[in-house]
Amino acid sequence: MSLPPDFGVPPALAATPAAASDYAYCTDLVRAQDRDRFLAALFAPADKRQDLFALYAFNVEVARVREVVREALPGEVRLQWWRELIEGHGRGEVGGHPVASALLGTIGRYSLPRGALLNLIEARVFDLYDDPMPSMNDLEGYAGETASALLQLSAHILGGGPRPALANACGHGGVAIALTGLMRALPVHAARGQCFLPLDVLKRHGSSRDEVVARKPTPGILATLADLRTQAARHLAEAEKALVGLDPALAPAFLTLALVPGDLKALERLRDPFARVGGLSALRRQWTLWRASARTR
Repeated sequence: MSLPPDFGVPPALAATPAAASDYAYCTDLVRAQDRDRFLAALFAPADKRQDLFALYAFNVEVARVREVVREALPGEVRLQWWRELIEGHGRGEVGGHPVASALLGTIGRYSLPRGALLNLIEARVFDLYDDPMPSMNDLEGYAGETASALLQLSAHILGGGPRPALANACGHGGVAIALTGLMRALPVHAARGQCFLPLDVLKRHGSSRDEVVARKPTPGILATLADLRTQAARHLAEAEKALVGLDPALAPAFLTLALVPGDLKALERLRDPFARVGGLSALRRQWTLWRASARTR
């Protein structure tokens, strides 16, 4: 797959060297840390692409707080800095933080709902602690505030304004993406002592958080993962139903949904879900996104 011919910083954003540098930084960060969304955004129009990268770079920043701090309190401080920035009374100069500067520009350009961004930050507080996910309802709520919100905000950017008619598609689609992503990352989370597998489902299958963090593929954990794959597939089907007749201009926001079926099949084939991160290979992911984009044109 080759890059679109107009890939780069649109002239409007390149008007100032500082703005161009900020958005270029966001692009590089997303390319390195969120390859799926990076590739999907390449199919967006050039004048919207950099704003998508700013949004996704913000998501990378708050999602990886757990990785860059050793204790929860410094993580809370980092997330509070982002809250204050989005609320409009942030401390300190944001000019030295390219993601913050780019995000504020994107918020202003599209009047993005700050409440959705604040809810995303609040959901990420869960990541800082080792408390297990209490229930499937809680897990779906977490997915709604994170992955679903990103779909809604992406569609907002691509459409030049809010798209409330897509709420159902974004809700179900985000849960499908999040559940699949969390299952793929199970080895990483379990090694850190985190348990995103919901306790009520684990308990129903005779398992527990302790078995998850012990990283042993017990029958109870395998049954729990099978249930989560079923849930992810159900949400994907609902999202696809809600996306029938989607405006092609909004399609790049939803391209990553095309990866879910292949990832679920790959996860199902894993004998030991703790052995390695599951899912499609990098090359297969790139090809799947290209094929999905071609179908929307």
